[in-house]
Amino acid sequence: MNAIEVHNVSKRYGSVQALDDVSLNVEQGELFGLIGPDGAGKTTLYRILCTLLLPQSGSAAIDGYDTVKQMREIRRRVGYMPGRFSLYQDLTVEENLKFFATLFGTTIEEGYDSIKAIYSQIERFKDRRAGALSGGMKQKLALSCALVHSPSVLLLDEPTTGVDPVSRKEFWEMLATLKQRGITIVASTPYLDEVRCCERVAFLDQGKLRGIGAPEDILDEFRDIFNPPGLEHEKESAMNEENVIEVEHLVKAFGTFHAVDDISFKVKKGEIFGFLGANGAGKTTAMRMLTGLSQPTSGKGRVAGFDISHDHEQIKKHIGYMSQRFSLYEDLTVSENIRLFGGIYGMSPEAIVQKTDEALNQLQFSAHRNTLVKSLPLGWKQKLAFTVSIIHDPEVVFLDEPTGGVDPATRRQFWELIYDAAQRGITVFVTTHYMDEAEYCDRISIMVDGKISAMGTPQELKRQYGQDDMTQVFTYLARKATRSSD
Repeated sequence: MNAIEVHNVSKRYGSVQALDDVSLNVEQGELFGLIGPDGAGKTTLYRILCTLLLPQSGSAAIDGYDTVKQMREIRRRVGYMPGRFSLYQDLTVEENLKFFATLFGTTIEEGYDSIKAIYSQIERFKDRRAGALSGGMKQKLALSCALVHSPSVLLLDEPTTGVDPVSRKEFWEMLATLKQRGITIVASTPYLDEVRCCERVAFLDQGKLRGIGAPEDILDEFRDIFNPPGLEHEKESAMNEENVIEVEHLVKAFGTFHAVDDISFKVKKGEIFGFLGANGAGKTTAMRMLTGLSQPTSGKGRVAGFDISHDHEQIKKHIGYMSQRFSLYEDLTVSENIRLFGGIYGMSPEAIVQKTDEALNQLQFSAHRNTLVKSLPLGWKQKLAFTVSIIHDPEVVFLDEPTGGVDPATRRQFWELIYDAAQRGITVFVTTHYMDEAEYCDRISIMVDGKISAMGTPQELKRQYGQDDMTQVFTYLARKATRSSD
């Protein structure tokens, strides 16, 4: 029996055809993957299946109930975890769970058996606000909220974006357990190792269903999208002996908890430096100190020649920064965003005009000069955000997980921009949870429990720890962590 049936579904937003005559079936108890590049229509399909959107043509059913005519029945049977966590950041763990239980007409006590295996891992943090949890813990809470009413179908829209490899592996182990209970699971993901965990996958592209079948068959058939050729990078070609970042015994404490615990390192001009670690290891805290956004408890640091304890404003003028949550203004156009940030960085009007034209040509965005940013696909926004962050030719650019949730082909394009910046002498300081991206860096450090546990080139680290790839190196070190990620 099919748990999900989609027949000739189409959905349009203005001039954009989000879904175009899509048909597919998901068997009861199946672990099914929904994959495709940014803007393929995956989220639109999820929202139709959840009864949050109405199809313009065609029909969809869950457990035999029509998504238009029998919404109430479907909402009792479906658990939905959207791409952006559906948690209320200012509510505690327990308050979030209680809210979702009430929403579905149940209680935590009544639904506890459905979530016990997952919720028990975070229950000791039940009085902590959701916004203070790490990515891995938010994941578990969001999954608990989606399961508290004992659904028969679970829809997961890129649930592991922004989560480290060890936490991702644990999440998919949880999904395997849920499958054993007979729950039908549909999950989208940009990670190829997760795609391979599915029994079947459907590939969506520009609103059309391009293929459906076993993961390896689909990945091979569309290898140009999912397995683009590796990037060639002349290591250290633009590097020199000048240190642009110097850190000595840096500490950041919150009470008795040392988020960053006595780290020291140097980064050269033009170097691509990977700053890795599991969720909660201290990466973002360290980056906030280096960018002048947070004060160290002790230790020293210099960025672009300026002291991180005293020269905050000077540092901000000489660096670029791209956060996990993009620093673009959604209601401004592409060119307006570039002009705004050029002004913030103190560039002259003439320089802004010149840089805007150069940036639009490089990104091949000239036809979208007057397009509102909120209407751009995720990958386009990321490339624009990076370009804006280096529009003023900073000495260092800090990138905090810049490619989260993006398909492999778009990530490759993003790294071409990084390589170009490094060739121009800009130092790139980047955090990432994609271990194939770690291979692209000149050097890597890996943080565990607030300390730097390893540092070197990718080849040196693989040799040192006797591992075949950076995923294995990262997992080997991250599993030695003694403190909770929260």
